[in-house]
Amino acid sequence: MTEENYTRYEKARLIGARALQVSLGAPLMVEASARDEAIDIAKRELEADELPLTVKRSEKRGLPRFPKV
Repeated sequence: MTEENYTRYEKARLIGARALQVSLGAPLMVEASARDEAIDIAKRELEADELPLTVKRSEKRGLPRFPKV
């Protein structure tokens, strides 16, 4: 799923969740130097469409819906 299809709330949640993973030692999906902070790495991963996360949205009837990638 490309970055433009996410709402601003989804972007904030994705960046925050991925930054936490990176800070706890998760493998990186983009190149990074030792000086880069976890939040910056997460933002670059989102921009590069390399986030290893899935967004789960619900339809009006309450059924889960996974947006097409």
